[in-house]
Amino acid sequence: MNNSNTLTSEQITSDLLPQKFGSRGMIWTGILVLICAIGAYAYYRQLRYGLVVTNMRDYVSWGIYISNFVFFVAISLVGSLITAILRLADVHWATPLTRIAEIIAVSAIVFASLIIIVDMGRPERFYNLLLHGRLQSPIIWDVVVISTYFLISLLLLYFPLLPDLKIMINFKEKTGNALHKLYRFQGSFWKGTAEQFKISEKSINILCIIIIPVAFCIHTVTSWLFATTYRPGWDSTNFGAYFISGAFLVGSGAVVVAMYVFRRYYHLEKYITELHFEKMGKVVVLLALLYLYFNVNEYLVPAFKMKKPEEAHLDELFTGEYAPLFWFAIMIGMIIPIFILIFKKGRKPLPMFIAGIMVVVGAWFKRYLIVTPTLLHPFLPMHDVPTSYHHYFPSWEEWAIAMGSLAGALLVITFFARIYPIIPIHETIIENEKPAHQE
Repeated sequence: MNNSNTLTSEQITSDLLPQKFGSRGMIWTGILVLICAIGAYAYYRQLRYGLVVTNMRDYVSWGIYISNFVFFVAISLVGSLITAILRLADVHWATPLTRIAEIIAVSAIVFASLIIIVDMGRPERFYNLLLHGRLQSPIIWDVVVISTYFLISLLLLYFPLLPDLKIMINFKEKTGNALHKLYRFQGSFWKGTAEQFKISEKSINILCIIIIPVAFCIHTVTSWLFATTYRPGWDSTNFGAYFISGAFLVGSGAVVVAMYVFRRYYHLEKYITELHFEKMGKVVVLLALLYLYFNVNEYLVPAFKMKKPEEAHLDELFTGEYAPLFWFAIMIGMIIPIFILIFKKGRKPLPMFIAGIMVVVGAWFKRYLIVTPTLLHPFLPMHDVPTSYHHYFPSWEEWAIAMGSLAGALLVITFFARIYPIIPIHETIIENEKPAHQE
């Protein structure tokens, strides 16, 4: 970011310091807290009465909870894309977006872990997973790689924050006494010496290198939870690349949405410029085309072979009960955003925001379609079971818990934006001081 050096360090610091919630911020936070409270009550009912309060049964044993899990895991990949890949490629225009991407990644991976515990029904069973887990199980692989990814993402969020903590410690009158104590606890050891910056930069580069294969592993292993299960729709060697490409897309869409919201309501037009939307628009188009390619692979090959179980599954998706949802996810999540963003006018902030919302919404429904229709079309036909077993639609408790988890992730992002600078102050000052030809 360079505004022809028209911004002073004092102005950048003043603009990017955390701001107190206004009336809209309080209303937004109150709505999220209310949704989380309803979700907590629904979870209390599930703990008290068991999974019978859900509409999951013998066949659909993975429902909206696992759809949410896959969605959260997918959206968390944005941290490695924006922070690691673009940083290692020395892409300076992405500097204002790195912290936004990392907090999205951390909040998403936290609620991906929580929703798995919700899906288990009895949370104490997680203890047995640690005691009696088998390395042969893809579930154990997922636990290990998610924990590793979370730790690295947290460090990638914390290390670049250290110089900003030192800055905020010096603004006690603006941040308030409570936050001042928090900043001192987290960053009082940071003195800003050349040696500390050298160690920090080296550590960040090492973490950026490590997180890329770990990020690919987390999405590949998550895909293996499905692909190693012998079922129509999941029995695919394409699933790893299919999941990774989709994760890159939805993560980028989420960053675009966050860019627009923070730019508008925190008045960050000087820092998140139209150039950033232009660049991110091109990234989203590329990733949407890539994901569309893997979707063609995922459906064309089994459609060409037309084995009986696969035929029933594909018919249900393309022309049957799930067809409206399937075509909605394809059109809204990929095709329409591509047509919006291939034009320069479509890469302006508002059209980009609309396209980002479409990508995220389409991605959520796409994950729902990965899970549910497959479970309703097992290789062995359903015989002598209640009619309700042939269909699945989440109960209100499932919807409340799922929406509560989504609201919880947004609440984490909201509180982070209140407590810390959403755009790195120190890095922005450094970038602003560079001559334009070095950008």
